Amino acid sequence: MSTLALLLTALLFGGMTLFSFGFAAVLFAIYGPDDARRGIRNTFPHYYLWVIATAAVTGAVAYPVSTLAAWLLFAIALSTAYARQMLMLQINAATDSGNAGRFKMLHGVSVMIQLVQIGMAGWALALVAG
Repeated sequence: MSTLALLLTALLFGGMTLFSFGFAAVLFAIYGPDDARRGIRNTFPHYYLWVIATAAVTGAVAYPVSTLAAWLLFAIALSTAYARQMLMLQINAATDSGNAGRFKMLHGVSVMIQLVQIGMAGWALALVAG
């Protein structure tokens, strides 16, 4: 079970890191700003579902190995559900209404949540690898 917990936690940490620091940069490098924004906007609901499911399953698998790692992973799943079901909708509404100030503030919140989540996934990975 500890090997599976390690692999799943590494998958979550690596997937979140790649998406956050690689995906958007690649889209903006390949496509123009409008197409890149559209691609990112259409991808986020799927990405969030992947994080929710992966973090929840990984938390359950990691629980026998490290309860703290499991709770960190469950917190990632819950905070991602908030980001998907509430924050993303608010960001999209701000974009659609042309409210650049609100978009910038909400986007900053989403970036901070994502960075904290990546840190939590890294911490969980270290605990599971322990």
